[in-house]
Amino acid sequence: MIDDVFCKILAGDIPADFVYRDDEVAVFKDIHPQAPVHLLIVPVKHFDSIGDFRDDDSHILAKMAVVADRVAHEQGLTKGYRLILNEGEHGGKLVPHLHLHLLGGRRLGPKIVSSE
Repeated sequence: MIDDVFCKILAGDIPADFVYRDDEVAVFKDIHPQAPVHLLIVPVKHFDSIGDFRDDDSHILAKMAVVADRVAHEQGLTKGYRLILNEGEHGGKLVPHLHLHLLGGRRLGPKIVSSE
């Protein structure tokens, strides 16, 4: 496995509060939540970015979205939620392991864009 924080969480080296896990996708709570519900949907197999996916594993991207919707409803997000995928330095990506943020639990404002 690669040596990023999500790989360490998936390997059990760093504790996390998992709400879902199977052989391809894991979902755990963000340690710095930006909303009442802030979960991270992470492929178990390491991918730095969307560009790393190939035909034989591209189904994992779709599965991440399906799992996100299922978990959102299990978390009581019946009025909606937001999915965010940050990519690259200018996209705000901090961990070099592809992941989706699922946020909800209150009305979310417009997407924030830095003025830098």
